[in-house]
Amino acid sequence: MATRTTKLTPKHRIVRIFPNRRKVRQTRAALLLPNRRKAFNTGGPYGSGGATGGTITDVGGYRYHTFLSSGTFTPDFSNDVEVLVVAGGGGGGSGSSGGGGAGGYLPDDAFTVLTGIGLTVTIGAGGAGGADGGSRGSNGSNSVFDSLTAIGGGGGGADSNATPFAGGSGGGSGWNNVAGGAGTVGQGNDGGVGTNFIYSGGGGGGAGAAGENVSGAILGDGGVGLQWHDGNYYAGGGGGGGGNGYANSTGGSGGGGVGKSGYVAGDTATANTGGGGGGGGWNGGSYAAGGAGGSGIVIVRYPYTP
Repeated sequence: MATRTTKLTPKHRIVRIFPNRRKVRQTRAALLLPNRRKAFNTGGPYGSGGATGGTITDVGGYRYHTFLSSGTFTPDFSNDVEVLVVAGGGGGGSGSSGGGGAGGYLPDDAFTVLTGIGLTVTIGAGGAGGADGGSRGSNGSNSVFDSLTAIGGGGGGADSNATPFAGGSGGGSGWNNVAGGAGTVGQGNDGGVGTNFIYSGGGGGGAGAAGENVSGAILGDGGVGLQWHDGNYYAGGGGGGGGNGYANSTGGSGGGGVGKSGYVAGDTATANTGGGGGGGGWNGGSYAAGGAGGSGIVIVRYPYTP
């Protein structure tokens, strides 16, 4: 019988000497880096640095990026984030006028971002209030976060031109019994109706409710805003303005300005809330100016432990 001879190559020798060479390597790696997997995920799925852009705060297990002015949000992770976009609020009208409508309120709780891709942020300005003399308020400007656009709030109607503007939320009408401005579906509500019974204007619409109509001897209050994950309210409507001798109206929670009676200017809405400006009053001869709308805001948050 022929004898079979096997020639050992260098590779075979290594295998015979170290039959479990792969296991040896794995064991050595485990000894050197026992938490090797964790070492490459120090910050979890949201990265070790989080992201850049805006004012950064860490609260309750979340990192917040708050934009009070335009800028860029750049993540160092690829995942979903929660976003709130609020546009600038509309200005209140002048003289027995409607309150300004709140800026559009647009949340997205699952907006996908990608590592290193900067996203443009634009903060909308609040609309100017109607000047002395009975003019309407101006619309607020849009706010933008990449593909999300919140619509600026509608300006309030006035004594000489009672018809308000549509917007994220619509402005309240002046005292001539016309309809309030229309709100944008999914972002806000309609403005309230003014009346010539007491020469007073309706409230501007808010993110959470329509502006109130004038009722009896009560001016129209602004519609309420909505509360976001940070616990704050945004996008409240401005109160309507009225004639002499009546109580001031109330701005909606979320920055809406107070509407005034008599020859008193409406209050300016709170900055970076998207609130509508308060309507100006009328004393039987002179028309007071409306208040300006509040500027908008953009907030981004995601789970994060520093």
